[in-house]
Amino acid sequence: MTEITATASVTTSRAANVGLWTLQVLLAAVYAFSAFGKLSGDAQNVAGFEAMGLGTTGMYLIGALELAGAIAMFVPRLTGLAALCFVALMIGAVTVTWIMVGGALVAFPATIGVLVAVLAWGRRDSTRRLIAQLRR
Repeated sequence: MTEITATASVTTSRAANVGLWTLQVLLAAVYAFSAFGKLSGDAQNVAGFEAMGLGTTGMYLIGALELAGAIAMFVPRLTGLAALCFVALMIGAVTVTWIMVGGALVAFPATIGVLVAVLAWGRRDSTRRLIAQLRR
């Protein structure tokens, strides 16, 4: 009886880990693609950041943060922290999108925000370990 319980627990844990890794790869691709548009100075991104009042400096800063976070998604020790930072970024994105444009355009950053929050929750133990290690 104990053997069956232990096997089921390991399978669930492994399935969760595979699911989280899949989510990490997908979110890293989304953020890398988004960063590319900002860091390459795409005209649509420039216009959007100018309209928000952040200018090209804000665009390049956010693009650099997105690229760094996308890379951090592949570093197991940093994944939880990167996801947590992306949660904060997406709260800002949803807020600004709602204020500037409103309506249905809020759905994309909100959806990405929920997915990255799921990842941050799933990788919370790695974030705790990282913080504990930094405190030593």
